[in-house]
Amino acid sequence: MSEPADVRESTAPSEPRRAVVIGGGLAGLLAAAALRPHADVTVVERDTLPEGPEPRRGVPQARHAHLLWSGGARAMEELLPGVTDAWSAAGARRIPLPTGLVSLSAQGWVRRWPEMQFMIACSRDLLESVIRAEVVGQSGITVVQGTEVRGLEGGASRVTGVRIRAADGEERVLAADLVVDASGRGSRATKWLEALGVPPAPLGEVDSGLVYASRVFRAPEGTEEFPVVNVQPDAARPVPGQSATLVPIEGGRWLVTLSGTRGGQPTASAEEFETFARNVRHPVVGELLARAEPLTDVVVTRSTVNRRRFYEKVAGWPEGFVAIGDSVATYNPLYGHGMSVAAQSALALRDRVAKHGITAPGLARRVQRAVAGPVTIAWQLATETDIRYPEAVGEQPGFVQRALTRYVSRLMRTSTGRPLVFHAFLGVITLSKPLSALLTPEVLLAVARGPLKPPLTAPPLTEGERAAVFGGLEGAEA
Repeated sequence: MSEPADVRESTAPSEPRRAVVIGGGLAGLLAAAALRPHADVTVVERDTLPEGPEPRRGVPQARHAHLLWSGGARAMEELLPGVTDAWSAAGARRIPLPTGLVSLSAQGWVRRWPEMQFMIACSRDLLESVIRAEVVGQSGITVVQGTEVRGLEGGASRVTGVRIRAADGEERVLAADLVVDASGRGSRATKWLEALGVPPAPLGEVDSGLVYASRVFRAPEGTEEFPVVNVQPDAARPVPGQSATLVPIEGGRWLVTLSGTRGGQPTASAEEFETFARNVRHPVVGELLARAEPLTDVVVTRSTVNRRRFYEKVAGWPEGFVAIGDSVATYNPLYGHGMSVAAQSALALRDRVAKHGITAPGLARRVQRAVAGPVTIAWQLATETDIRYPEAVGEQPGFVQRALTRYVSRLMRTSTGRPLVFHAFLGVITLSKPLSALLTPEVLLAVARGPLKPPLTAPPLTEGERAAVFGGLEGAEA
C-alpha cells in the first residue's frame, strides 16, 4: 500500500521551502509566525522597525484607540503561545466583557453581565512590540528592513518571488514558494498582479466620511481597574454618527478617541475635544475627561474608508501568492476588527499550509477563500451600519440586507435585557462566533420575546468607579 502524499512529502529529502512576507507590521509578523514551521521566511519591511513600544512610521493610525477582541487574541495565542502573558507583563490589561465595559449602544446601555468574552487593552505600539519580540527572535525568520518591494516575479499562473530594492539602491530578486502580501492599506498588489496578467479583483467601498481624533490623558489616581467607556452613534437617526471611546492603557493613562461621520467630524482643536465628547449621545466620556490631565496634542485621521478587494472571486488566482490583513480589506476603526481579522487570517494561512503543503496546487486559492471568512464578518458589520449615515457613499443595501438590519436592531435592543442574546451578539462582535450565531432557534425565540429587564437609564459605573474619578463631587449623570 502506498503512503499518503503528505507523509511522503514530509519524509522525502528536499530543499528548504522559502516564503516571503511583504510588510513587517502586525499582519506580516503573524503571517511569518504562521509559515515558520513550514518554510524559511523572509519578511521585507520598507521602514526601520522600532526596538520597543515606539511609534512605527507605517502605522499612523496607531495613535488612536485599538481594541483586540477575544477572537483575535485567541488566534494570536495559538500562533504565538504565551503572547497573552507577555502582553500582561508589558502592561496590557485583559478586560472581561461585558463586565469591564460601560457602553451606550444604538439601542441602550449595555448591562455589565458576568464575563462572556474579553479584550486586550493597551496602546497599539505596545501590543505590536510584544508580537515583534516574539516573532523576530525565532529561528527561520529573517527581517530585511529599509527595503522596498518593487514588484512580483513570475506570471499570471504562478508568482515565484519578489523584486526588492535596498536603501542603497541595489535591486535583486527573492525567490519564494509562497509570497504573502501583508503591506497594509497602501498595498500595491493589484498593480503588481495586473502587471503579471492576473484579472483585477472586484472592489467594494463604503465611505461615511468618518474622521477620528484622539488624545492621551493621565488617568486619575485609583482608576487602575477602570472599564472601557464607549458612547456609540445610532445609525437610525438622520444625523451624523458621533462616538466617544475611553480605553485604559499602560502607564496609568487613558487613550480617548472621538469620531464623527460626514457633517459631524471632530477637529484637531484641543479646546474643542472635551466639548465634542460631551455632545455625543451621552456626555459621560467628556465628564470623565474633566478630571484627567491631557498628555498629548490631538491627533486626527481622515483615511477611514471601508475598502475591500474580493481576491477570492478572481478567476485563475495565481499559485504562490496570498494577501491578508489591510491588504485585503480596511474597515471603520470604530468596530476594532482590523487586528483580529489579521490574526484569524494568519491562522487560516497556517492551517491550510499545514494540511496541504506550501507548494500544493490550489493552496493560494484555498487560503484566499479561508481569509474571506473573517473578512466578510467584519465587512458586513461595518458597512451595513456605515452606509446608513447621512451622505455616506457606497452601494445601498438591498431588501435582504434591510430586513437583516431591522432584525439586528431588535436583537441589540433585546440584548440590553437578555444575557443569552447579548452572549450571542458579543460572540459575533468579538469575532469569536460566526454571524449564524445570531440566527439560532434559541436566539430567534428570545429576540421575538424581547428584553427580560427594563433598559438602563444611566451609565452603569459602580460607586467605586465614580468615586475614583469624581471623589466627593457629583459624578457623571450616572
